[in-house]
Amino acid sequence: MSGVQLGDAEWREAEGLKRIVAALRDEHGGPRIVGGAVRDSLLRLPVSDIDLATTLIPEAVVDRLEAARIKAIPTGIDHGTVTAVTDGKNYEITTLRRDVATDGRRATVEFATDWREDASRRDFTINALYADPVTGEIFDYFGGLADLDAGIVRFIGDPDQRIAEDYLRILRYFRFLARYGHGAVDAEAVAACARGVHGLTALSRERIAQELTKLLSSPDPSRPISLMVGNGIFSTFLPEVNAEAALILTAHVKREAEFAQPASLPARLLTLLPKDVDTVDRVAARLKLSNRMREALALRVSAPPPDESNIRALAYRCGVECARDVAMLYADGSHLAGCMKKLTDWDIPLFGIKGGDLIALGLPAGPLVAKTLQAVEAIWIDEDFPPEIRQVAIARASVAEALSAARNA
Repeated sequence: MSGVQLGDAEWREAEGLKRIVAALRDEHGGPRIVGGAVRDSLLRLPVSDIDLATTLIPEAVVDRLEAARIKAIPTGIDHGTVTAVTDGKNYEITTLRRDVATDGRRATVEFATDWREDASRRDFTINALYADPVTGEIFDYFGGLADLDAGIVRFIGDPDQRIAEDYLRILRYFRFLARYGHGAVDAEAVAACARGVHGLTALSRERIAQELTKLLSSPDPSRPISLMVGNGIFSTFLPEVNAEAALILTAHVKREAEFAQPASLPARLLTLLPKDVDTVDRVAARLKLSNRMREALALRVSAPPPDESNIRALAYRCGVECARDVAMLYADGSHLAGCMKKLTDWDIPLFGIKGGDLIALGLPAGPLVAKTLQAVEAIWIDEDFPPEIRQVAIARASVAEALSAARNA
């Protein structure tokens, strides 16, 4: 026991959690809350997922939960994990474990009753904090409280061994560094990540993309991305990232802050890549990104150089959010403020002219209608989206011009 108390937290008062805890009480001091809920509660951050650890074997967990009329789902029972569902919320319950063998992607485990041994197989010290859900007592076996206070992300024990157990921990390290690492960087951890980078080739691209997405979505991923670039972490799965990527991302994050813009995942990802449509599409395919994300990347990277004269036209074609990203990514410093001003409190207007309106103005039905309608819309866009009365005037003039051209053809 550390002498530190978890403190009051709304999630601790949930009746469903109290029922689970009562059902799973054992002679080894369990169950205990473990990992993120403890860590984030100590930092006064929102808690979404609540995980518990127990010395009870999974079958006993299921039996006890069902006896207490709590739904039990054997989500990963072979590896010791059962999900309890109560009051509409899921609680993941895992039996204490020790690793028997691992290939860097999955581990063969045995169930255990030693809390310190279970903590020793976790990744980072700040993730190996346990708490008694009733008393709030914190159990810290590897200095996680001190590291949390100092803002240091550190592997438990030998970092090379921790990484060899699961190579995804390389990317998790940098993600946690972005989220919790406000203190000194653990040089030993970074060096171990660099030594183990070859292991990332064994991981699915979906898992890699998930970690990279979470990293880039953190408030400021600049420092970890810089360390990743400098230590060759991207080499095995994203070789397109060049040495300037960290500087570009850092400048982009500063722009976000300057213009009070929320973090945009597509924009941040594009800061790491060259402005080349084929390259970006190749990366998106390799990482197996969603079709929606691939389309978002393509729209942004294929946009023309933005300035005050075309930024609204771009927004009209791809959306205001897309146009903002393009400005933040690619606008010259002398044009950025003007672009953002053009988009502030501006809603995409409706182009009200239809083909039938042109026919009513005298244009014969046929291919000329679509061609003229496109010309009307292009003039309207070039004039910065004037109101409906001007749309009608443009339509009249365009129909007259089209009829004149047809007669003289």
